[in-house]
Amino acid sequence: MLLEPKTFALLFTVVLLAVTAYFLLGSVPLLILKHDNPMDSRFIRSFYITYFRIALLAAVAACASYALADRPGLACGAAAIALLTVLMRRHLISRMDVLGAQIQANELVAIPRFLTMHKSAILINTTQLVAILMSLTTF
Repeated sequence: MLLEPKTFALLFTVVLLAVTAYFLLGSVPLLILKHDNPMDSRFIRSFYITYFRIALLAAVAACASYALADRPGLACGAAAIALLTVLMRRHLISRMDVLGAQIQANELVAIPRFLTMHKSAILINTTQLVAILMSLTTF
């Protein structure tokens, strides 16, 4: 039995949804950390690196499966999530490195900046989750 491209598109959409939801739910409790020691920033950094790797793979697979299923709008949406993931990884991780070094140097202004950046990443992930959920209504 051969699966249709639409089935793969749905499968990879669910994978992308699960990855995004899992890491979103995992990142919110990290807000309780004081962010005042370098170990906190390193842990959060590694958490997001893992998320970006898995989310990129899932978004690219979803994009390809949408293209094969002749769903160009959804393929573009998944490609946008993949691109956003790459851009967030590049920007967020480099900023985390800088702020982590500043936290280690006891620069007090770095802690609220790190927390703000963390909250921004959560907001972006929430927006992605809503977009993925909305895409499921088209199946």
